[in-house]
Amino acid sequence: MASTETVTPKPAGRTILASTIAKPFVEEVTGGLTKLDFKPKLVGFLANDDPAAKMYANWTGKTCESLGFHYELIDVNKNELENELIKANNDDAVNGIMVYFPVFGDSQDQYLQQLISPEKDVEGLNFLYYHNLYHNVRFLDAPTNEQKSILPCTPLAMVKILEYLGVYNKILHYGNRLYGKKILVVNRSEIVGRPLAALLANDGATVYSVDIHNVQQFTRGDDLSAQRHKVIDLDQNEYSIEKIAPLCDVIITGVPSDNYKFPTEHVKYGTVVINFSSSKNFNDDIKLKAGLYVPSIGKVTISMLLRNLLRLIENKQIRLAKEKK
Repeated sequence: MASTETVTPKPAGRTILASTIAKPFVEEVTGGLTKLDFKPKLVGFLANDDPAAKMYANWTGKTCESLGFHYELIDVNKNELENELIKANNDDAVNGIMVYFPVFGDSQDQYLQQLISPEKDVEGLNFLYYHNLYHNVRFLDAPTNEQKSILPCTPLAMVKILEYLGVYNKILHYGNRLYGKKILVVNRSEIVGRPLAALLANDGATVYSVDIHNVQQFTRGDDLSAQRHKVIDLDQNEYSIEKIAPLCDVIITGVPSDNYKFPTEHVKYGTVVINFSSSKNFNDDIKLKAGLYVPSIGKVTISMLLRNLLRLIENKQIRLAKEKK
């Protein structure tokens, strides 16, 4: 007689915590800090009531102080933020500046991003850094290539997570290590989603970028020697999430809504699944499908933020040394 007992499916893969992935980068940051003869100062500006921004600000402050950085959080009226950023740009005691966006939620935010001095932009949002990212330029001072360009900290964190999880193929040449990978990114914000898609495409992946308006495909340019990636609009009927997701090796979400849940039934078994939103974009049953599941990335992002801060300081030291010669 057949048993009627219900068998509960066991998780297919592993849940990987951001703290585990961040550990070597935290060690890298603390090691870099010991080489300085001063305590770097990072200033964060909070000009909104977004709970996610406040949580990120608290995490940043605690991490900075625990590792030996000086962190100052400044609550400011959004209409005064412009003046405060100018003051921080001109303050020699400030080594790094960040703003917890969104502030106005429109083009004014882009203006504020560009207002931060490139020498202090720890989030890598300045046009100089964005231009380099989209054109796959990795240094600020070609051809000597001593000063590394700054990458936006959340997209950079995602790259480091994918490297940690083994999605990047280290056997292949540097810059081509995502060759053959298909990646779905559900977010196309100018701060995270779009630059992330560009970074992954520049490394050889085929990236399907989804937002509320349409689906785009990011790939490396037709000419392998070309620096800039290629973007095309896709037919949403032919390239819906339902059709794309089962083809992808990696699914990354960043939808800032507690009501959004990625449909688990469209995820193939063994997929690498990552959520970078402060909201929980996946139901618990994703653990039955995902080979590797990273539910949040905040601690990796903060370690990249501090890594960028040290890189800004190093770049400045290189520039000053050259000026003295």
